[in-house]
Formats: sequence, C-alpha cells, structure tokens
Amino acid sequence: MYAVDMKGITKTFGDTVANDGVDLSVEEEEIHCILGENGAGKTTLMNVLFGLYERDAGEIFLHDKEVNIRKPSQAIDHGIGMIHQNFMLVNRLSVTDNIVAGAEPKKGIRLDRKKAVKDVRRLSEKYGLKVDPEARIENISVGDQQRVEILKALYRKADILILDEPTAVLTPQEVEDLFRIMRELKESGKTLIFITHKLKETMTITDRITILRDGKKVGTVETGDTNPRDLAQMMVGRDVVLSVEKSEREERPVAFEVKDLNVHNPTNNLYLRDVSFEIEEGEVLGVAGVEGNGQLELEEGLMGLRPTESGEVILRGSDLRELTTRERKKIGIAHIPSDRLRRGLIAEFNLQRNMILGSEWDRPFSRRGFLDRNRIKEYTEEVIEDFDIRGGTADVDAKSLSGGNQQKVILGRELTRDPELIIAAQPTRGVDVGAIEYIHGELLNMRDRGVPVLLISAELDELRSLSDRIIVLYEGEIVASLDADAVDERELGLLMAGEEVEG
Repeated sequence: MYAVDMKGITKTFGDTVANDGVDLSVEEEEIHCILGENGAGKTTLMNVLFGLYERDAGEIFLHDKEVNIRKPSQAIDHGIGMIHQNFMLVNRLSVTDNIVAGAEPKKGIRLDRKKAVKDVRRLSEKYGLKVDPEARIENISVGDQQRVEILKALYRKADILILDEPTAVLTPQEVEDLFRIMRELKESGKTLIFITHKLKETMTITDRITILRDGKKVGTVETGDTNPRDLAQMMVGRDVVLSVEKSEREERPVAFEVKDLNVHNPTNNLYLRDVSFEIEEGEVLGVAGVEGNGQLELEEGLMGLRPTESGEVILRGSDLRELTTRERKKIGIAHIPSDRLRRGLIAEFNLQRNMILGSEWDRPFSRRGFLDRNRIKEYTEEVIEDFDIRGGTADVDAKSLSGGNQQKVILGRELTRDPELIIAAQPTRGVDVGAIEYIHGELLNMRDRGVPVLLISAELDELRSLSDRIIVLYEGEIVASLDADAVDERELGLLMAGEEVEG
C-alpha cells in the first residue's frame, strides 16, 4: 500500500506547464526524494499535494483512498504536514505558541498554557526533537527553528511529512542531526518526502528517488541502485561533471584589501567587527558561516549598499569607502548578489533591460543621450548564447525564467564587463546541478585570468572546491583563516558554530 499515490498530476500557470501528467508513488514508512533541476516542478507537485495549489488534472490517493485536497487545512486533516524552505514562525512568540497556534488546548475559553507546554515537551521528547518550549523563536538557532516546524506538523498528527530543501541554512552538524531525526521519524511509522537538489544528501538519507525534468517524471530509482553521476544525468538530460578541476596557482600581488571593517545592521543588531583580509590576483577567498553571522553585512558593506562605520576597502591601491554602489561597479566590481530578485534583477523587466542595469547610459549602450537599442539587443543575444540561458529571448521578462537561468543572466551581465574584482554571494543558491557546473566553471575561468574573487557561500562543498583560502565568520567576526585544501567539512562546521578546533 502506498502512503501517497499521485496519478497524472498536471498544473499550469498561464502558458507554463509546471507539472505535466506526473505520477508519484511513495511507500509507507520510507524517505522518498524528489529530485530535479530548478524549475522542474518539484515544489509545485508538493504544493498540489499540500493543497496550496489546485491541480488541473490528475488524482491523489492516500493509503489507497482517493482524496480531494484543495487547501492546506484539508491536507492537515488527512495527516499531511509540510515544512517549507522559509520557516513560517513568529519570532517574538515562544516555541509553544508557534507550535499550538490555531490548535490550542483550552481551559474554558482561554488557552491552557500549562497543558500546551506539557504537550510540546512530551512531543519533543517522544521524537528526539529537543527544544525549550518556553524559548522565544528569535533566541534559538536555525536548526532549532526547523525542529519547531517539524513539531508543528507532528502536533497536528501528521504521518506524512514533506520537507522542502530542509538543509539549506544548516551547518554540517545540524544536517547530521536532521538526518538522525528523519530516520527516527521513519522508524516511528512516519513517511517522509524530501525535496532537494543536493546529490550527496540524496544518496545519504533516502530510500527511493523520483526524478523530474521539465515538469515531467523521468523515473523512480532505488537509492542503493544508483549513483550521483547517473542521477545528475537523469536530472539534466546530459552528462554532468560533478568534480571541480582547479589549476595550481602561484603567489601573486595583493589586489583587494579590507582593513578593520565595521558594519552595523540595526535590523538584527548584528555588528561586523574589525574584519580584515586580503585577496591576491587570481585567488578565490571563500567566506564560510551559518547564515546570519555577518555574510550579508560584509557583502552589502563592500558594495556600498549598507553604510560602513569605519575601516578601509582598497582595490588596487584605491580606497572605495566614499564611492557609491554605481561608482564601485563602474570601476570594475562585479556583484553576484545573495538575493537575486531584490538586488540582481527586476523581474518585470525583459532581459535586454536587465542586461544593461547600471550601464544604461554608458557606451556602447548609449550614444549622445539615446539608448542604442540595436546594440543592446545584440549584446543580450550574445550573452544568452554564451552563458547558455535557456527559456528566454531578449524580449522575455526575467520572471519567466527558472532560478538557475535568472542566475545566469546576472552572471553574464557581471562577467562580460571585464571585472577587476568579483563579489559572488551564494552564487548557486536554489540552482540546479547543471547550472552549478556552469557557474563554477565561469568563476574559475575568471580566477585563471587573474581576477580576485570573494566567494560567500553556505555550500561547504562549493567553498572547499573553488576556494584557495577560506575565512570563517561567527557573530560578525573572523574566527579562522584556513587553506582550503587543508580543512575538512567537520572542522569547518565546528568553527561555523563557534567551537574551537584542536590542532
């Protein structure tokens, strides 16, 4: 008997077919992965199952019984819980308040808080999800916040759990802990559906894998009968090079220096304190850290998007601190932002307008105060071809592209301007394996041409394979500077969590 059996699921958005007659069968008490490129239809399919989207065609069976799920409350009533990539928690409320919200135990007409706390503590102990029921969400770690999301679903008696990219903001140690929890949930009789683009994690935690490509099901395989290379080939329809070949480099002159940089973010009251580092010509310096430890403040401070309180930012001998963001880009800083839709693209603009953002009135795009529309279109078409941007012509809006192709638009725009420095923040976040291969290749090409690269990434494999050196940020301070070839994932994870590493 299948816990979930989806047959012929079709979901369209206008002219876009997100799911095209997809079948998905998930056995009871298994961890089943849904794998595919960004835009392949993975999350859409799960949003249909959870009632966030209504399907256009197809049938859904739970435990051999056909169901009609049209909204999340119906999915919850059927025992389905979904843990979204972006947590749905209220920071100023307690763990207990977040878990029981909408299903509070009552004493008369009032919340029975004592019972609520007791129920949450009992549930957390039962499933090994240790968390303080009285703690405020804003005061607990990201890993603990994820446990709260899982407890929310279990409190509502979910026996089918959907986890959408659950490891995106976790340290390696937190990922290990999450996988332990997933295995224990499976052993207790739960069925888990795991959406991810990370092949190593897929091989580690799952029993079976269903692969989607372009909205269609490619196949379902037993995890023990496959390997990362075959999975990547099924995902993108071609062979993918999973390992990164990085050329040897010699010591070269320093091109970029940051000295005693101090930045304050009043939103979360985080201080970037006395941050100093150097990057040589043709060197990739990686920045590791759990999200929220100063990476965003560093990125925005260096680009002039956030005021710096003190310190120096020097590119080839010139201090940049008084320059605007536009001026920094004009002197040759390429910026691949961590938030591509907020900082990198205007989703409603077509690709031509996005390609010339920040350079609208510069040659060769403008002459005597008028845009050279023919040259802009030619340039856009050249970048689309050179950077393998799929699904788009020069006239389509950026919002119509998948996340991976939106990222390639930014990459193409920034790297074709002969940069003197590249600041690449989370360059492959939410991007499929085929686009990751391409982006990594382009960054290493720029390194080999002598361009210094600052790589800020939450992906430790990415940092270790692309970087020459790695610095670790913890609570706004650099706590370690390491040779990328001499550090392992465990050591990095401990340093990211503020722990000391022996030796």
